[in-house]
Amino acid sequence: MTYAIKAPKKLIEVALPLDAINAEASREKSIRQGHPSTLHLWWARRPLAAARAVIFAQMVNDPSWKWEMDHPTEIPPNHLKASWAKSRKRLFGIVEDLVRWENSSNQEVLEKARAEIQRSWRETCELNKDHPEASDLFDPEKLPGFHDPFAGGGAIPLEAQRLGLKAHASDLNPVAVLINKAMIEVPPTFSNRAPVGPAILGGGTPDFDLGRAWEGTAGLAQDVRRYGAWMRDEAQKRIGHLYPPIEVTEEMARGRPDLKPLVGKRLTVIAWLWARTVKSPNPAFRHVDVPLASSFMLSARAGNATYVEPVISGDRYRFQINVGSLQEGEKARTGTKLSRGANFRCLMSNSPIPSDYIYSEANSGRMGAKLMAIVAESGRGRVFLPPTEGMEGIALQANPQWKPDVPMPENPRWFSPPLYGLRTFGDIFTPRQLIALNTYCDLISEVRARIERDAITAGMSDDGRRLSAGGTGAAAYADAVSIYLAIALSRLTDICNSLCRWEVTKTQVRNLFGRHAIPMLWDFAENNVFGDAAGDYATSLANMAKALDRLPSTTCNGVVAQADAQTQSISERKVVSTDPPYYANIGYADLSDFFYVWLRKTLRDVCPNLFATISVPKAEELVATPYRHGSNEKAEAFFMTGMTEAMHRLAEQAHPSFPTTIYYAFKQSETDGADGTTSTGWETFLEAVIRAGFALTGTWPMRTELANRMIGAGTNALASSIVLVCRPRPHNAATISRRAFIRELNQVLPDALDEMTRGSGDDRSPVAPVDLSQAIIGPGMAVFSKYAAVLEADGKPMTVSTALRLINRFLAEDDFDPDTQFCLHWFEQNGWGEGRFGDADTLTRAKGTSVEGVKQSGVIHAVGGVVRLLKWADYPADWEPETDFRLPVWEVLHQLIRVFRTQGEAGAGEVLGAVAAKAEVTRQLAYRLYTLCERAGRAEDARAYNEIITSWSAIETAAAKAAGPKQASLFDA
Repeated sequence: MTYAIKAPKKLIEVALPLDAINAEASREKSIRQGHPSTLHLWWARRPLAAARAVIFAQMVNDPSWKWEMDHPTEIPPNHLKASWAKSRKRLFGIVEDLVRWENSSNQEVLEKARAEIQRSWRETCELNKDHPEASDLFDPEKLPGFHDPFAGGGAIPLEAQRLGLKAHASDLNPVAVLINKAMIEVPPTFSNRAPVGPAILGGGTPDFDLGRAWEGTAGLAQDVRRYGAWMRDEAQKRIGHLYPPIEVTEEMARGRPDLKPLVGKRLTVIAWLWARTVKSPNPAFRHVDVPLASSFMLSARAGNATYVEPVISGDRYRFQINVGSLQEGEKARTGTKLSRGANFRCLMSNSPIPSDYIYSEANSGRMGAKLMAIVAESGRGRVFLPPTEGMEGIALQANPQWKPDVPMPENPRWFSPPLYGLRTFGDIFTPRQLIALNTYCDLISEVRARIERDAITAGMSDDGRRLSAGGTGAAAYADAVSIYLAIALSRLTDICNSLCRWEVTKTQVRNLFGRHAIPMLWDFAENNVFGDAAGDYATSLANMAKALDRLPSTTCNGVVAQADAQTQSISERKVVSTDPPYYANIGYADLSDFFYVWLRKTLRDVCPNLFATISVPKAEELVATPYRHGSNEKAEAFFMTGMTEAMHRLAEQAHPSFPTTIYYAFKQSETDGADGTTSTGWETFLEAVIRAGFALTGTWPMRTELANRMIGAGTNALASSIVLVCRPRPHNAATISRRAFIRELNQVLPDALDEMTRGSGDDRSPVAPVDLSQAIIGPGMAVFSKYAAVLEADGKPMTVSTALRLINRFLAEDDFDPDTQFCLHWFEQNGWGEGRFGDADTLTRAKGTSVEGVKQSGVIHAVGGVVRLLKWADYPADWEPETDFRLPVWEVLHQLIRVFRTQGEAGAGEVLGAVAAKAEVTRQLAYRLYTLCERAGRAEDARAYNEIITSWSAIETAAAKAAGPKQASLFDA
């Protein structure tokens, strides 16, 4: 006998306060201090707010679950619907508190959420108490474990742990595994312990340990600071001579009033600014190394612009620093660059240097570097000084004993330095940078013994068991602190390499990973690792320690493992939420080698299994990379097969009482099509999920991608995520015809649209208009994916691509009146511009109306063979709806906008009260037009429709209070 699991419907399968979640996810992107994302860089990390809300909502029962379990085919009465709406509003309130960054450590808020999860779990256990596996599957005193099989940057398992679950995280990538260990495994192991290292006295990181109660991760974080400060001081003793201060001379100050007060002073150098060089291709100057500088601008601050000016004398040149207006420095912006790519001009002869010549010189080992300027800290701000032979000589004479020799992949899409002879990861560091990084690597090994000795002295267990063997004593603690010291060094490499640019607006060094690639850079900034600024190990360490301070240190230890999602069994009977790779967007493994080569050097003895390989494993990585697989077709087939297998394991293993949630990140180009949200990656991913045996029960669009330089302006950037809510499809699922599928869509989607746009009577709609076209995919794909197949007329199964087109078409075919349908389609084609009468005539006939009829309704101007829609400002102020014999919804909406903009919510409420029968369809039209305008980039129009939508509840309230449908002054402009 087969016992069916009784699984209550979860909140995430019915409703979410999506707008509130997205608002907090967007706000979180600007938070840096103490945010877990600052522990170590990872690509496309989920916002904590989104992850926390999704996990909570997939574990909490929706208020409708009891009725729907007992009456699956019956329509619930209105009083029950009202009761559910009230209960959902209470759950929405918990979510809205939960997602706020300020509440991420608020135990009162977290306990309320944990209690709600526990209550829902006890309800589920009670339902299944007679199940033969109840003791294993349904223990009311023990929540199921949680697993993320594509853990990446660790945001999802971290939030599961914060919500009281035992979090399991796995990933194939060892850098991701290390990040997750540092976030969810190590902190609980060593929580609530006092630091063991000697307190920092005098300079360096402040120490506040007198009488302090070291709660949570505070003691661990303080030891990271203490031993990191020792390392920094020791490194300065060993290699400080490579980073000398610079003395301001009279010669430097000549013509520079800003330097006059600094003459004779020795200033700390913040950065050295270099340009790569090649021999001039002009025979007359073949012996001269000429600069390949994309820009000579140093500071673009208004009123204090600073730039490099090359001064040529015979067959030699030097760089001088000028200070003046932005206009004076305008020519400096382009440096010696002629056009995109490796195209420059010779500084000496002004003749072009073609890219082929630069390729040849660089790959022959003849590309060098020339110091252009020195940036120093004056005490009153940063000053720019000309290069000196001494400063340049110190840098060029540095002789490192080791550098990483792992080759960069030959994939110009993500890696362009190999085209110019920089073939290994070690080649993209200057000799001085390599010495500094090697010194810190050595010091991490040295300091580990010191930490273990201090821990034993402080009374910690001396059992000799290392962290990798499950130890919790002094040896394991030394390993744990070493991990964070190595992570800080790994963070430092991102801003301590020869591909870091100088930011002229903020006058600072910017890190390499401004986007998901390692691009070539011609002029670069080399920072001072002892400069007390970005690029200093102490600064990197301090920022990381702030994040460590805020990590949850619950008694429920996280468990992290290196595992392939296609073969793992960790998900067995666990709640699963995960963020898989995005088709071909990001080459995680290739990019991770940049960090891996340094982490392996420092942590191979601490985490021997994790860093056993020379580089990050790549063969099994689920990314569709044509360069690795030979063609686009083979890459897609690899992705499809692997992702289907990974999803199949989740469908089989995940705890049967909970839906599985899966993030899919859209690229911007995937949301720009006229037919809606379609793309190769999206369709391929959905196909894999459905083929794996999952049925979708919901999809929720979330703005989870960082809107900063990691995306990259003008690139095919990640725009937003869809969270897919999935349950295993029954093995005996039926098949239906295309006609039956469309009929069911027409039954399901209107109610779903209403749920998404109206919500629970709150002041704000739960789904913002911009997200609607993606959100509607959820209920549509729920219909499609619950069947074994939807059969076309020829008997072949319908494709995901076809299903998406049918679902996307829904928003464009709402049941508007014929005049409104004409206006909607005309607006899509022409906006507010003019079109030909013949085109308008054809379109009106297709919609069952006429140009003259639409003109009579007062929404178009049609004269002299041209037709255009009237804007809301053109509508008459003396309009009276009760005497308007032809009143399309289009006219109602735009009159509503006109009055709202002149008389606010009260005036708009009286308009709505006068046309109450058309209120709901007017709201739907506003949503449709907002989505259309947002996609088309019509910001002003989109704003007008969005104002109506976001104020709809207030307008409805005003309509209900209106004394009557008409007031004498209602439409006075």
